[in-house]
Amino acid sequence: MEYQVKINGIDVAASYSDEEIDGIFAPLLGRLSKLHTEKGRRILVLLAAPPGAGKSTLVSFLEHLAERVIPDKKVRSVGMDGFHRQQEYLLTHYTEVDGKRLRMVDIKGAPVTFDLDALKGKIREVRSGAACGWPVYDRMLHNPVEDAALVDGDIVILEGNYLLLDEEGWRDLSEDADYTVAITADPDMLRGRLLARKIASGASTEDAERFVDFSDMANVRLCLDKTKPADLQLVLEKSGYRVR
Repeated sequence: MEYQVKINGIDVAASYSDEEIDGIFAPLLGRLSKLHTEKGRRILVLLAAPPGAGKSTLVSFLEHLAERVIPDKKVRSVGMDGFHRQQEYLLTHYTEVDGKRLRMVDIKGAPVTFDLDALKGKIREVRSGAACGWPVYDRMLHNPVEDAALVDGDIVILEGNYLLLDEEGWRDLSEDADYTVAITADPDMLRGRLLARKIASGASTEDAERFVDFSDMANVRLCLDKTKPADLQLVLEKSGYRVR
């Protein structure tokens, strides 16, 4: 199935095979629908994956597919990228990496560059069952846009790099989840996808390579090495997703 959507201000075209849809995604939605019925309240799903693994597009597609597979349930997909700290903050604040003092903007996308407290507060709001606004990151603006999306409905799927990160401050996020999904992939393939995405957002090839190799790939390795086990474990390959 061909799928086109705007993700973080960029037009994205994706394709999902019948094998992926019938073997993974439709059964997953059926499982979530059953879980919602059993619990009798909104459920929260956390989907964690390294940078470049297609998680934002995938959860958007799951929301779209749910209209056909579980039409009696309302699915909403959101991302943690909206909790990037403002670009102005990242330009003027520093952190230490391997003994070196760096501007946060130079490692944008690392865990420290997100507002974790704000993310936790919004997750609690979602868990309460209330309809609430949600920030969305715009890659063309290089900043999140507050309340750009509305979270309502029965099943909320939240995607992000560090939602299952086994590190202080992050590892307890999954305590609020009713179901978890983790995606892994080959680092070299992810690098190629990240370069293409960076160039699509306006960076030169040289600048894209510099940022991806210094910042993005460090985050890829962190996610691959320190993501906690999930209820559903997927692998992204060149041919698509498969169950691990």
